[in-house]
Amino acid sequence: MTASLNSAQPSECLRALQAKFLSLLPKIERCARFHFRQITCSVQRTDRVAETVGICWKWFVRLAERGRDAAEFVTTLVAWAARAVNAGRRVSTQESAVDAMSHVAQRRHGFKVELLPLTTRRSMEAINAVVRGQEELDCYEERLRDNGVTPPPDAAAFRIDFPHFLGTMSERDRALAMFLSLGHSATRAADKFRLSCGRVTQLRQKWHDNWRRFVGEETGGECDPSVRGQGALAVA
Repeated sequence: MTASLNSAQPSECLRALQAKFLSLLPKIERCARFHFRQITCSVQRTDRVAETVGICWKWFVRLAERGRDAAEFVTTLVAWAARAVNAGRRVSTQESAVDAMSHVAQRRHGFKVELLPLTTRRSMEAINAVVRGQEELDCYEERLRDNGVTPPPDAAAFRIDFPHFLGTMSERDRALAMFLSLGHSATRAADKFRLSCGRVTQLRQKWHDNWRRFVGEETGGECDPSVRGQGALAVA
């Protein structure tokens, strides 16, 4: 169909264009998938293919209005549409070049956004299973983030080791240890868990010694700076 849209009734011409485009759609999608074959994420790849098909349809109609039949160069049409999508163009708008989640911004500024390492996510899931309530969880995260005493390698190891250490305790002891690790006093802990202050102090010292053995530190004497830097988080 090479006639201009103005040479026939608009509705009839549009229906004819839609029918022709639908007949070309399998080839368009196949070519688009080829252009985005290097994208490993199936969701992103599907999105790019869909955007390419949408742009092809817009250009298909625009070319028909100018008396051109895009069916004669479908492969070239898809190639240019895929290039436009890679540059950030979308059917309805342009992808932002300053949004950190935009692949255009990531490519332009040389960075990428990825998931947290699996070990970190698993360790935080274990911590979340113990910490109850958003306020306590926020407090725990703040202590980990703002700790400027412990060296980064020790802090990273602590994120992994501490949930495993908690797993060696009973449910009541885990809750008590986490309550103390968030900076609460022995008196408040005794009231909350219906224990004597002396018993809370005994348990805290016991867990402190167990923690040092767990991480390979000697018990007794002064803690080294890395353990002391973890403060209440190590229930010292």
